[in-house]
Amino acid sequence: MTAAARSSSQRFDVVDQWLFGLSLVCGIAYFLTHGLPVFPGSVVIKGLSVSPLALIAWRQLVGRDRWLLAGALLLSALGDVFLDLSGEAWFVYGLGSFLIAHLLYIALFVRHWPRPAARSAARRLVAALLMAFAAAMFAGLWPRLGEMRLPVAVYMCALTGMSLTAAFADFRAWWVIAGAALFMLSDSLIAVGKFMSPVAYSGYLIWATYYMAQAMIALGFIREKRRA
Repeated sequence: MTAAARSSSQRFDVVDQWLFGLSLVCGIAYFLTHGLPVFPGSVVIKGLSVSPLALIAWRQLVGRDRWLLAGALLLSALGDVFLDLSGEAWFVYGLGSFLIAHLLYIALFVRHWPRPAARSAARRLVAALLMAFAAAMFAGLWPRLGEMRLPVAVYMCALTGMSLTAAFADFRAWWVIAGAALFMLSDSLIAVGKFMSPVAYSGYLIWATYYMAQAMIALGFIREKRRA
């Protein structure tokens, strides 16, 4: 049996189930405690929300898919920790971690584009909507970014590229594409709150859309590989 066949036939065992349970419990716990005063364990709970998904990806996949998906999820977890720390420098570190994570996602999704390329009308429409949303966000943010213009512009290009490459990937279901779109929405809420004006219940909205995005991308991709 080849490595690819082993990957597609493997099912979640007890370890994978416990890892996903840990991720889900920590994700919900961080959501519920977000409005409470900051406590030392908060950053740990946040870091343990997405990092178990990276371990699941490492256990379930093989080859470059394993490295790319697990790496993107692990860097995202690291970015979560940086963004939970106070200070402009930590925000930049978090931005850098997520930037690299998006580049890994782009490489992962491009590997699964259909060859020859076939773009359905639905996927072209989704891509157009994502590009229009990104352009509107960038136009609204640009006058308010100040010295952060260059890093935010680079990050938004990577974020948009991640969502577009997911839209054009050869996935039968829409889990990964929906996750990528939610990721863009979550990061847009962060940008609006930081550079434009506060958003009501933004902390809860950002975390809910972000965690759902990562879980849908990770588990949706693994599901697609099983069906391959």
